[in-house]
Amino acid sequence: MPTTRLSPTEGRAALSLSAILALRMLGLFMIYPVFAVYATHLSGATAATIGLALGIYGLAQAMLQIPFGALSDRIGRKPVITVGLVLFAMGSVVAAMADSIGGVILGRALQGAGAVGSTILALGADLTREENRTKAMAMIGMTIGMSFALAVVVGPPLNRWVGVPGIFWLTAVLALVGIAVLYALVPQPHLIIRHRDTEPVPALFKRVLSNGELLRLDFGIFVQHAILTATFLALPLALRQVNDAGAHWLFYLPILVVAFILMTPFIVIGEKYRKMKPVFIGAVAAVGLGQLSLLVWHKNLWAIGAGLLVFFAAFSLLEATLPSLVSKVAPADSKGTAMGVYSSSQFLGIFVGGAVGGWVQGVFAPNGLLAVFVLTTGLAVCWLLVAITMPAPRYLASRLIRIPKIRGREERERLNDRLLSIAGVAEAVVVAEEGVAYLKVDNRELDETALEAFDTSQSDAIAAQST
Repeated sequence: MPTTRLSPTEGRAALSLSAILALRMLGLFMIYPVFAVYATHLSGATAATIGLALGIYGLAQAMLQIPFGALSDRIGRKPVITVGLVLFAMGSVVAAMADSIGGVILGRALQGAGAVGSTILALGADLTREENRTKAMAMIGMTIGMSFALAVVVGPPLNRWVGVPGIFWLTAVLALVGIAVLYALVPQPHLIIRHRDTEPVPALFKRVLSNGELLRLDFGIFVQHAILTATFLALPLALRQVNDAGAHWLFYLPILVVAFILMTPFIVIGEKYRKMKPVFIGAVAAVGLGQLSLLVWHKNLWAIGAGLLVFFAAFSLLEATLPSLVSKVAPADSKGTAMGVYSSSQFLGIFVGGAVGGWVQGVFAPNGLLAVFVLTTGLAVCWLLVAITMPAPRYLASRLIRIPKIRGREERERLNDRLLSIAGVAEAVVVAEEGVAYLKVDNRELDETALEAFDTSQSDAIAAQST
């Protein structure tokens, strides 16, 4: 596969957009380990309303992220991102000033209404060449996992210093810093177009939603984040019973570090040695084992630590492999649409995990913590039963190449057939209006020399070097 370094502009775009996403995600995740305890003191708080407050932003995200992305195609990326960050900051201020659970719910909904994650990715696509887009998207995507780990660790000490209202105020400030980064550091794109590899295309939704393999993965990310959100409704309360709340960051930090170390070799085994299905099913089973441990031993600190270690290792592995599987399974020209549905499923899982987890905790009080872990364990078992039925994935990578200008359907079909005749090319979709061809390739079998003959970006690079 040809390698091309990110240009200075592309590197600046990827780093600055990663920073904006990190500032936003930090604010969302920092309250996870502390909110359940804090919210019990709010006026009108019940287990159900606390769960709703934690999860409501996911519903707003799921409803608005695709419309925001479509709007950005019309009026520009930066104005939409700005509006989203302003909404996010407003929601943070509302939640910080609230003295009732209803006020926090409103604030969290406003936070979720700033659903600009997909627009940030679209801006990243506008600012990168086709051959470098995967690198830039990987840099931006890694931000989410890193932000989660950092937020879970810093949330408890911040809570001790400034309280949850202070964390919400900090979140508002971070959103405003994100706006400053957007205009000071992010380059202005020369052209805004819809990129099928990063953005949803309405005409392709039916195709994606009728794909059973993709739906299985959408169900997986839905369950994964429902379990995560429900777990953080019960976990802070369980830890408060067995340990001083102010020291929780010392509890989370080594667990997250060791979990990351444990999951790394399994990613290599799954991808390099093409053992993705057993690795994936094993990780889903490990999620269930982690939750089962919390169910049985949530009154023992060491047992909680062991259960969380297994859960976070499996969670981190699945967060990395699920998008990879979506990319492998999605049709060549439908990756952006498939990822849009996948992302919406993730946010719906956050909402359902918070709302249903809180309801279960309240209904089964005083055994609410036990009931939440029964729920999360049951969800993991359901996911395992679904995952077992998955076919072994094809080990195909997405590729994008520039193509010469073509006219007419016949010329497009001839080019499509010629691309499919290249060894290692499994799928090819030529999109003349974008000037690109979307491919699915087996990198072990791909005839790079033959493919480069079709890729005008390669000839452009050669010409640039010769001058």
